[in-house]
Amino acid sequence: MDKPVLYIVVPCYNEEEVLHETTKRLTEKMNKMIAEGNISGESRIMYVNDGSKDKTWDIISEYYEKNPLVTGLCLSRNRGHQNALLAGLMTAKEYADAVISMDADLQDDVEAVDRFVEEFKKGSDIVYGVRSSRKKDSFFKKHTALMFYKIMEKMGVEIVYNHADYRLMSKRALEGLAEFKEVNLFLRGIVPMIGYKSSTVSYERDKRFAGESKYPLKKMISFAVDGITSCSVKPIRMITSAGLIISFLSVILLIYVIVGHFMGNTVQGWPTLMVLICFFGGFQIMSIGIVGEYVGKIYMETKERPRYIIKDKLLK
Repeated sequence: MDKPVLYIVVPCYNEEEVLHETTKRLTEKMNKMIAEGNISGESRIMYVNDGSKDKTWDIISEYYEKNPLVTGLCLSRNRGHQNALLAGLMTAKEYADAVISMDADLQDDVEAVDRFVEEFKKGSDIVYGVRSSRKKDSFFKKHTALMFYKIMEKMGVEIVYNHADYRLMSKRALEGLAEFKEVNLFLRGIVPMIGYKSSTVSYERDKRFAGESKYPLKKMISFAVDGITSCSVKPIRMITSAGLIISFLSVILLIYVIVGHFMGNTVQGWPTLMVLICFFGGFQIMSIGIVGEYVGKIYMETKERPRYIIKDKLLK
């Protein structure tokens, strides 16, 4: 396919500070690619307003009127990054041969778009944007990110190291993604499940152009928990294994106490007993919490509520 129709989907939540620069850079990049014959003139930038409280949607609407490349979706309320991204992907797949998803903050290298398209033309249905290094991250963020990927891998979640949501997906891959109906979305874990040929493009991730990060530590932890519980049942199996081990150790301890009693040894044990009670009490509460996390997800899935509702569309 010499000139594929390319859509770039950009979820936005309170991004008024960066939208002007983002639009400028994406417009320059797409116009250049159109002029060089790498993509079709029907290619577009699709902003998805995720219930922003600032002027994000007003800015998108203004660009829609004066920039022929800009289109937009406005969700009825804030549904979170993953749902906003899905809304854009599912809408764009009806118009595009390939769709690239990226964040609005310009941390993802716009210049890498050419290489995404090259890989698509070579036959890749999914192209993952992978960070070449984490030199610009703080010590804390760098090591917690690596820990996140290692934990996800240990939990049985198929995930691409140092990849966020900067990726290209073909129409065929997007149709495959549409078959996944779960409400609890973790696209980084779902996309590899689709299959089809994939490749990677490395790029240097920059600092946020302006504004504040939408993913502070609390949200990152919540995101990691959602990712694990949405794509793996290993935590429940670990609880089962831990329960069996503790039961086995308890039997050994019981035998030790009985033998000690008949041998006339006095078992002092009060501090040990209190430590064990606190340990097992904490373990039980944690176990109930993990099981509750899964039960809560089952509860949400059975309701079959819509993952997003589109209030307004600005399409060309």
